[in-house]
Parts: sequence; structure tokens; C-alpha cells
Amino acid sequence: MQTHTNNAYYVPPPSIWPLVGSIALLTLATGFALLLNKTAAGPYVMALGAGILLFMLFGWFGNVISESLAGKYAGQEDASFRWGMMWFIFSEVMFFAGFFGALFYVRNIGVPMLADAQSLWPGFAAAWPTAGPGLKTEIMPVHAWGIPALNTLILLTSGVTLTWAHWGLQKGKQSQLKLGLAMTIALGILFIGLQWYEYVVLDFTLRDGIFGATFFMLTGFHGFHVILGTVMLIVILFRSLAGHFKPERHFAFEAVAWYWHFVDVVWLLLFVFVYIL
Repeated sequence: MQTHTNNAYYVPPPSIWPLVGSIALLTLATGFALLLNKTAAGPYVMALGAGILLFMLFGWFGNVISESLAGKYAGQEDASFRWGMMWFIFSEVMFFAGFFGALFYVRNIGVPMLADAQSLWPGFAAAWPTAGPGLKTEIMPVHAWGIPALNTLILLTSGVTLTWAHWGLQKGKQSQLKLGLAMTIALGILFIGLQWYEYVVLDFTLRDGIFGATFFMLTGFHGFHVILGTVMLIVILFRSLAGHFKPERHFAFEAVAWYWHFVDVVWLLLFVFVYIL
């Protein structure tokens, strides 16, 4: 086994995890397509894909954690991880930008352009939110100052508790680190539960025209990111309990914190453009 030196960049051995991740994403996409086509197997295939994805994440990052604890990473690897995480978050920004762009287009350009089409499509509601021809003529938008406002407060508070945990880590206060992480995880789980309840009580679905599609795609993908972020925070909490992080060396914590704050910012945009406006 080759030992790591400061001027030698560590290259890991070949890994099967990228292939497992590809299979997970393919399974998820297949299940989602089946769900959209009202196939009974759709939710089960999606659940299988999510399970494979979690298996891949734990396996792949488990390898990375083991390599880190074995002292295989130094300054060059740390810089690579930071750049990699920044580019990953940038890709997520562009992912959500596409959906926000679709929302802007259909609401401010597409629907007004179709205002004259009511004679061709009886029942088409030209005002936003609209369900589209042949579907519901009216959709009641979600009241912004109910569950969405409460979830906004929850996520903003979770950002504060996570930052407080980071301060504790930087100062070597392990109890503050662990308590802050536990509070952030609890708030994340509460957010997911309230979001799920909101979905249950809504009177429209993903299939109810462009409003239903944009609403559920934006909030649903954000919810998936919150779930993933919560899982990551749980892993970080267990690593904190095991004493893996030091004030001068804790990029794994920082990476998850960056991701969580990104999720917070996306939700603020969702709250404004999907719920309030």
C-alpha cells in the first residue's frame, strides 16, 4: 500500500459506486415515468431507486471517510473536495433555475398568450393558477401564510442552529456541535413532515395542468433535497459523536453545511415565487 505524502495526490482504486449510482438514477427516473402514466408499479420502482441511491451514498462516502481517517488526504485533496462541492452546488443552482424559468414563462408569458384560446378550449382558465383544458377550471392556490410560512421559519431556524453547531466545532466545543446538529436534524424532519401533510390535504395533483406540474416539480425536488440533506446531517452527527472532526480539519461538516444553506435559499425563492406570488 502506497503511503500518502504532501506532494503526492492520492488517486483511489477503481470503484463500482458510480455504476451503482447510475442504476439508482435510472430506476428512479423509470419509476417516475411509470408514476406519471398511472402505472401501479411506479411508486414501488421509485422506492427501489431511492433505496439503491441511499445504498450508493453510504457505500461511496463510507469509502471516502475511511480514506480520510487513514490519512490519505492532504492539502491538494482538500482543495479538490472544495472545488467539487462548489461545482456540485452550482449544478444544483442551474437545475432549479430551469424549473423557476419554466414557472416564470408559463405564468407571465404562456398563460396570457393563451387568453384568446378559450373559444378553442372551453373551460380553459386564462388566469393563474390554471389547470388547463379538459381538467379543473379552477385551482385554489396554497395559502402562503399557513404551512409554507411555518416551514420557512423552520428552515431559517435550522440554518441558525447549523451555524451555531459550526461555531462550536471551530471553538472545540463538542457539546455545542452535537446539540446544534441534533436540533438541525429535528427541524429538517419536522419540515419534511409538514410538507408531506400539505401534499395530503391539497385538492390538486401533479397531473392538474401546468400549475400542478410546476408546483409539485419545484416543491417535490426541493423536498427530496431536504430529505437527502437530513440524511447527510445524521451521518455528520454520528461522525461527530465518534470524534472525527477537529477545529482545523472538518471539511465534511462544511460541505454538508453548504448544501443545507443552499436548500434554505431555494426554499426562500419557492416561498416567494410559488406561494406568495
